[in-house]
Amino acid sequence: MAEPDRLPSEGKPPEGKPSVGDRSVAATPGLSLPARLEAILYLKGRPLELAELAAIAGIDRDETELALITLMADYAHRDTALEIHQEGQHYALQLRAGLGDLVQNLLPVDLSVAALRTLATIALKKRLLQSELVELRGSGAYDHIRELLAQDFIERRRQSDGRSYWLSLSEKFHRTFSLKADDLAALGSRLAAAETAGTPPPPDEEADP
Repeated sequence: MAEPDRLPSEGKPPEGKPSVGDRSVAATPGLSLPARLEAILYLKGRPLELAELAAIAGIDRDETELALITLMADYAHRDTALEIHQEGQHYALQLRAGLGDLVQNLLPVDLSVAALRTLATIALKKRLLQSELVELRGSGAYDHIRELLAQDFIERRRQSDGRSYWLSLSEKFHRTFSLKADDLAALGSRLAAAETAGTPPPPDEEADP
């Protein structure tokens, strides 16, 4: 059964067309181009084609490729567990090889990494509309939301003046994680990396069945 707030204009944007969240990243002042691409890869949480990255950032493919080379070189010289991974024409922000199991083993709950990544997104926003979350995380977020509701990590209330739902954190989340704002940001980065670790999925992995 379709989710009640999935209007034709909501959910996954047309291929190659930036969503509202994408455009806000692309327009963020004070960020260098490599940093903007890094933010896009983090928010999307999946491998992106060069053309899609260029469209979201609002620049041409040559500029995007040069900025990615700069970003990859920067990561290569950092003492960090993350890397920009290239597989053909797809790029992803992920854990370095061999570290993918570490995050899963350290997590205190029985949730998929993808659902935990969605939970971290809700935690960073504190409160957001379900339709906005789907723009950020793709249509696979509907399954994540059901998983998080089933384990009582989030609360969902219908929007008073619309068809979507407000999503927020539950008391169980705060009891389980006991995280501060900086901890939430770090958790989100680790989960985003773990979600894309290993063999990059095809671009339409999050599409509805």
